[in-house]
Amino acid sequence: MPINRSFLLVFALVASAALPPARADEPRPRAREAGVVIGTMAPGPRNAITDVAGVGVGHATLAEGTRLHTGVTAVVPHAGNLYRQRVPAAIVVGNGYGKLAGITQVQELGELETPILLTGTLSTWKVADATADWLLRQPGMEQVRSINPVVGETNDGYLSDIRARPLTPALVERALTTPSHAAVEEGDVGAGAGTVAFGWKGGIGTSSRQLPAGDGGYTVGVLVQSNFGGELTIAGVPVWKVLPDPAAYARSLAVPPPSTGDGSIMLVVATDAPLDAAQLQRLAKRALVGLARTGSVMSNGSGDYVIAFSTAKENLRDPDRALQPARSLAGEAMSPLFQA
Repeated sequence: MPINRSFLLVFALVASAALPPARADEPRPRAREAGVVIGTMAPGPRNAITDVAGVGVGHATLAEGTRLHTGVTAVVPHAGNLYRQRVPAAIVVGNGYGKLAGITQVQELGELETPILLTGTLSTWKVADATADWLLRQPGMEQVRSINPVVGETNDGYLSDIRARPLTPALVERALTTPSHAAVEEGDVGAGAGTVAFGWKGGIGTSSRQLPAGDGGYTVGVLVQSNFGGELTIAGVPVWKVLPDPAAYARSLAVPPPSTGDGSIMLVVATDAPLDAAQLQRLAKRALVGLARTGSVMSNGSGDYVIAFSTAKENLRDPDRALQPARSLAGEAMSPLFQA
């Protein structure tokens, strides 16, 4: 197969995953910085989910020797009381081999009333418990008797002792109380600390796109917890054909090889476009199209979930109001959002 210059660039970028970790003072370039440009729309200023105004991302990472590499990541839709100012939301399931907590209420009511938490599989319920405790202690929550923490997960048991379930309430609270509304730390951090993707090191990733002014000028941002597999493809290039076999690399280190097919991914999609729950469901479905373009087939053992929400201030919902605001784009205006 002929290999052009772009192919070699992508190969060099992805093959760097097999190198020793970079020092803190030697950050690796992001894909766009290395010349790998996906799509035709421009990114936001940070090329991150936080380009959607008000959205914050917090991490807490637990790393102890070779035994524990895990953590928690919080995606906070806005800085106010989310229970009192709920955002329209939708959840779409690709392959449902997962333990996503809080899914049915979001699907039923079409709204989020808590931040979105991401973690390792067996810590799902500990994170949900700690999140509920923290939320119930917040001002204005004194009379609340029902809360729906939304906690997504992927299995980080290859690189971490998942059975230890080591996450503490303090770690969860750190992620919830220290969200960045600027640059988002990526890679081996938070809920991405122990993840593996396509047999190589996975992690937290984020990106954004801004629609042209003629299409509304809205922003779409995405954050992923990547722990899935398949045949790695970047910008249409079958990188998997030229990368070294990750299983062979693992065996050279005398460790069991990771799975390159199964696994999971959590995708969080945020936008400032005024969308209702049905439209957010449509937008979330397109994220799965993007997932397929990376080489994923959403295998039997993969938990592939998309959580989408809109931060449009005119659509924030007050649970004490009988009549809720509703303003949404016309269907004909949705296609640029799908493209983003």
